[in-house]
Amino acid sequence: MTNLSNALEQLRAERGKAQAQVEKLDQAISVIESLNGSVGSRRSGSRSVSAAARRRMSLAQKARWAKARKPQSANGSATTVRKPLSIAARRKIASAQRARWARVRAQQRAA
Repeated sequence: MTNLSNALEQLRAERGKAQAQVEKLDQAISVIESLNGSVGSRRSGSRSVSAAARRRMSLAQKARWAKARKPQSANGSATTVRKPLSIAARRKIASAQRARWARVRAQQRAA
């Protein structure tokens, strides 16, 4: 038990030293920031943008989204949207896939 209490005392002493060092670093940082007014003094959201610039940014972003949403083929041109598979087609594909996996498992058991 004395070993644990000694270790605990040492850890607390180390924590106190580390806290003191952090406080010294914070003071040094604040002194440097006060010397150079531009560092750390900029508030978030202080950038003002005109209404015309906001409109241009909005239109540009809408154009980017429209371009991203447009379906692309392998050569880069727009393609038609594929129709969804019927339930029967999905069942046929699923049964074929189950059969493939059954063959793979049978080969693994044989090996």
